Amino acid sequence: MSERGDEFDTADRGLFDGIVARGPVRDAVGDRARLAAMLDVEIALARAQAQVGMIPTAAAEAIADACRPEAFDVGALGRAAAETANPVVAIVEVLSARLDRSAAAHLHHGATSQDILDTSLMLVVRRALDLVLLDLEGAADAAARLADIHRATLIAGRTLLQQALPTTFGAKAAGWLAGLDAASADLRDVRRSALAAQLGGAVGTLAAFGDSGTRVLAAFAAELDLAEPDLPWHAERTRIARLAGALGTVSVAIGKPALDVLLLAQTEIAEVREGTPGRGRSSTLPQKHNPVAAVAARACAAQVPGLVATLLFAGVGEHERAAGSWHAEWQPLAELLRSVGSAAAWLRDCLEHLEVDPVRMEANLERSGGLLLAERVAAALTPALGRAAAARLLERAAAEAVESDHPLGDVLAGLPAVSKHLDRAALGVLLDPRGYLGSVDSFVDRALATHAARLSAYPDVIR
Repeated sequence: MSERGDEFDTADRGLFDGIVARGPVRDAVGDRARLAAMLDVEIALARAQAQVGMIPTAAAEAIADACRPEAFDVGALGRAAAETANPVVAIVEVLSARLDRSAAAHLHHGATSQDILDTSLMLVVRRALDLVLLDLEGAADAAARLADIHRATLIAGRTLLQQALPTTFGAKAAGWLAGLDAASADLRDVRRSALAAQLGGAVGTLAAFGDSGTRVLAAFAAELDLAEPDLPWHAERTRIARLAGALGTVSVAIGKPALDVLLLAQTEIAEVREGTPGRGRSSTLPQKHNPVAAVAARACAAQVPGLVATLLFAGVGEHERAAGSWHAEWQPLAELLRSVGSAAAWLRDCLEHLEVDPVRMEANLERSGGLLLAERVAAALTPALGRAAAARLLERAAAEAVESDHPLGDVLAGLPAVSKHLDRAALGVLLDPRGYLGSVDSFVDRALATHAARLSAYPDVIR
């Protein structure tokens, strides 16, 4: 059985939704989608009970026919929920009024509100994760293209925001790719193994089902294409904790490239820019071209840790049904999915339209006048001078180069302790950044190979 609600009412858009609720996840976790999922669960429960002979098939089909999302007033259900601390009671009351007496007697039989809410949550989460993964893996594809195209594009590697050693922009993009692929793998694992039906009745015994409880549970899970748990998980919330943790990891994988793009796009650096036409205008400064997609991706990702923390705290509840902490999961989980989905959509947009300036990258690297290769020269002098002496010599030479505003090569060539061992040609080779990239190319190849293997593992992904 496939859950309904692929098309949702998108009229009620908030003032900030275009920024913090970008992409399709916003509607997939919205009220109408959640209502549709709860009705799907009621249908699955009735059909499962009919399969094992607990209720008449005609009653199950009458219940299914009454479960039409468009016939419900979401606002009215919300107001009624205030009387019972959840909306399921009101949904069942509305459905009962639409059924004849014989069918109504079998509606929601033996289930509890938490069964309906938790299982419907799994349906909503599954749909939302599919959408998150689509954009997350699209962003990874874009990072892979950047890594491959720019595997030899020189850029200054920066540590503590200072230029450190040369690397390539391809290596930087490969790092983004590795994080996105790892986060995607975690999320896929959660989707595969953590999304299970919940059916336990009032305290998790399914006592109202007599000796048919496990058979109904199996049929119920199969109806919804969800995993059948070993036992009800209404009071054991590690499934939600795993989901929250995986989404938190996704936010880290998204936040890293978003922040790097922001830093590289600064006016003084100007090594990348977002190429989406018409985007990035300032309300007052005509010269501005703000990296809007990176800004929004980072903003959405920044909301995630607090939501994850709320869900982890809410996972510890009292006895067989939590008094408040279960209720505390509902909105933060929807907001978490919405924030991560929006962040993924924005990052995909950012990386797919990223414009890279290799000339500027190399110019910025060369602004140091060779200082980024000081480590390499020190290593070359170590056999003759010893490690400590070579390091001190290069520290003094680097300081002199900065103070005099001369290239490091010129300063070193004028030092007898250096020229005795390295002539100007040798210094030129040592100070060429292309010769000091280590295993960068191999690392890029590895990241791309891992990504290609992931594409083969998930041929169903539409890009």
